Amino acid sequence: MDRETLETLLIDYIDGRLAPEEKLQVEQELVNNKEAYILYEQLKEVIHSMERSSKLEPTAKLKSSFDKLIEEEIRSSKKNKTIFFQPAFYRVAAAVALVVLGGGIGYWISKYERQQQELADIRKEMQATKNMMMTMLDNHQSASQRVLGATVALKMERPDDEIILALANAMNEDSNTNVRLAALDALSKFNKEQNVRKILIASLTTQKDPIVQIALIRILVEIRAQGTVKELQRITNDEEALKEVKDEAHAGILKLS
Repeated sequence: MDRETLETLLIDYIDGRLAPEEKLQVEQELVNNKEAYILYEQLKEVIHSMERSSKLEPTAKLKSSFDKLIEEEIRSSKKNKTIFFQPAFYRVAAAVALVVLGGGIGYWISKYERQQQELADIRKEMQATKNMMMTMLDNHQSASQRVLGATVALKMERPDDEIILALANAMNEDSNTNVRLAALDALSKFNKEQNVRKILIASLTTQKDPIVQIALIRILVEIRAQGTVKELQRITNDEEALKEVKDEAHAGILKLS
């Protein structure tokens, strides 16, 4: 995503003007792209500062100190008509500004560091969850452990390619029907991802487990994945397909017609 597009989306995201799909896209970008997250924080502070600017008032103490400094400068330059263009005046204003900004900069640096740590903690937690899922999906684990491994993915907002591949392998190759169904259920959560839709369609062409076939057909019909009708027509003409699977495929064709 180019920077200009990202900036536009981030501004609309901060203002709460994005559609759900665009909002999800931005949130995924923020998790996976450190530069995007930094830009988001910068834009958010600028926008919020603009919103607050008309409401902000200096403290009484700060205003009093500033007024005194100006009065002293005026008295010292009483006879000079161009007082507000003298270097001394600017030194006074700059001194006050530095006092204000110094505290603000320290605050935002501290806040940024906390946010970076929080982001690092989130990524660490996501990696730990991924490692746990991969271990539990291993064929050396029991069927119940493999089912639990597949369901771990349901807690993820956006799995990476390695997780998608592991779930696809479990859906297509695991010897246990329950594991296959659990992997299919996990994958279906991410059906808006184009690569996941392609994996589901591809599975329908090779899947031999009738229970999984029926579950696949229902999911593909529900999300109206491109290419579904063609595969359903193939199944209705497949002499080796069970009657229940053919009936489900025929019903799917009627729903998509």
